[in-house]
Formats: sequence, C-alpha cells, structure tokens
Amino acid sequence: MTTAARPTFDPARGKGSQAPTRIYSSRDLASHTKLKFRQAGQTTQDELNRLDLKLQLQKAEQDHYQKVNKTTKLASGLSNSFKDNNDDDDEEASGTASAAIEESPLERKKRLLKEAERLDKDDSDSDDSDNKDSDDSDDSDSDDDDDEDDTAELLRELEKIKRERAEEKERQERLQREEEEKEREAQVAAGNPLLNMPDASSSAPKDFSVKRRWDDDVIFKNQARGMDDKPKKRFINDTLRSDFHRKFMSKYVQ
Repeated sequence: MTTAARPTFDPARGKGSQAPTRIYSSRDLASHTKLKFRQAGQTTQDELNRLDLKLQLQKAEQDHYQKVNKTTKLASGLSNSFKDNNDDDDEEASGTASAAIEESPLERKKRLLKEAERLDKDDSDSDDSDNKDSDDSDDSDSDDDDDEDDTAELLRELEKIKRERAEEKERQERLQREEEEKEREAQVAAGNPLLNMPDASSSAPKDFSVKRRWDDDVIFKNQARGMDDKPKKRFINDTLRSDFHRKFMSKYVQ
C-alpha cells in the first residue's frame, strides 16, 4: 500500500531557511544548564588555603605521644606497687603452681618414662647410690625408699608399654595376614584355575566345564540377524553405474 497520499509530519516549506526543521524531543534537551559550585564546608579553595596541615600533624603526634606516655607510666606504677605488696603471695603462688605442675599426671608420666629410659641404658647409678657416707644414713634411707618406689613404678610402666607394643604388633600382623588372604581369594576367583598350582593340588574336585547360557536351547534364536545390515552408501562418478540407476533399472525396466 502506498503512502504517497498521507500527509507528512512536517511538510516542506517554500522559504529560504538555512537550517532544517527544528523539532527536538524532550529527551534530547539539556537537563543541566547551570554549573554547580562548592558550598561552605565542602573543602573549597579558600578553606584549603586557610588550613595549616603541618600544624595539625604536629598536634596529632603530640597527643599520641602524651597518651602513650601516660599509659606506660600507669602500667609501670601498678607493676611496682604490685611487686612491693605481693612478694610473699607470688612466692606461695609459684610454689603451689610448680607443685601442681609436678603432680599433674601427664608430666609425671613423662618424667617416669625418661627415668625408665635412663635406668635401661645405665644401671650404674643404683650401685653408686648404695655407697654413701654413714653420716647421711637417715636421709639416704628415705631417698632409697623413694627411689625404690619410683623404680617399681617405672618397671610397671615399662612392662605396660612393652605389652602394648606387643599387642599392637600382633594386631598389625593379623591385619596384614587378613589382607593377604583376601587378595589371594580374589586372585583365585578371578584368575585362571589352571595356572593356580597350589589350588589345583588340593584334593577337592575341580569342574572345568563351560557353563551354558540360559537361552542356548530356545527355538527362535537370532531372529533379528541381518535386519539392520544395510548396504553402505557409495559415490560413483558415472550415471549408468551408480546404485540409484541400477536399482531403478532393475525395478522398472528389467
């Protein structure tokens, strides 16, 4: 359908105008027609000129150092007063703490193990402890009793450790034997029975017959054979010898 009879949006006017039609969309008009200037408090140029950055930096550093010095003086005063007033309490607390540390089971066990290793390596210390002077007989008797108790406890600890190691070793060996047995059974099940000579030498009878499929004796077998065997397409650059020409001639002419 022609549009020659329809009026134009802005028909041409027969007058001498240098510029074309001046019709603009509202989206094409300028939205910002005035410049925006910084107001007071928005770091104007005058404010920057009046600022003394060096003085501000020095003031901030001075405040920081005063705060640090005040904190260190307060901490040192508290520590000195605490030392002067609580010397006895510190000694008692340290003594109780050391006793608690010595009496903890973990530390005691470590100490006993170290002493047990030392006793296993060298037994000469026990011989030297028996040859002490007669003047210190009372102290030596009490020390000997303590040493005997520690030695008995160390021996019990050593016996326990040896027993645990033996049990762990036996468990590892048992696990290894089980793994080897499982691997051997898997090889026997999946491998060739004729090549497994240790298994063939056993007295149990071997069955080497090939098992038949469940559908070997069905009547209708291989019914779909040859259904999908289509001749492969080929290209011959001769119209008379092409497959299409041969098929057409055999169907409609011969």
